[in-house]
Amino acid sequence: MKKYTVQQSPFVVPTTDGKLIEEHFGNASDNNSQISIAHMIAPPKWNEPFQTPEFDEYTYIIKGKKQFIIEGDVVVLEAGQSIKIEKHARVQYSNPFDEPCEYISVCTPAFSIDLVNREE
Repeated sequence: MKKYTVQQSPFVVPTTDGKLIEEHFGNASDNNSQISIAHMIAPPKWNEPFQTPEFDEYTYIIKGKKQFIIEGDVVVLEAGQSIKIEKHARVQYSNPFDEPCEYISVCTPAFSIDLVNREE
């Protein structure tokens, strides 16, 4: 039995806001509830509602910039920078800029719509 897995067909999460989400490992791709790893591209002027996730989320910016509002603090990351946002922090993710933002997101435990607690 192999002790490794090469992901050649990540699960593309259906979205309605123009954001590309390719989950390589996690609940949707390989039923892993411990960790999720996703490649994402947020289009210019994109944003999500505030949320208070029940997981830690790590983000690494590959290209462009991404804005985070975390417990009232505004943080902007650029390519080559990363951040860890601890679970139970109220956060909003956005790309208010004029270029796409490409990044990697890692969640522990894995991202789940049931654990994200998005505000209406």
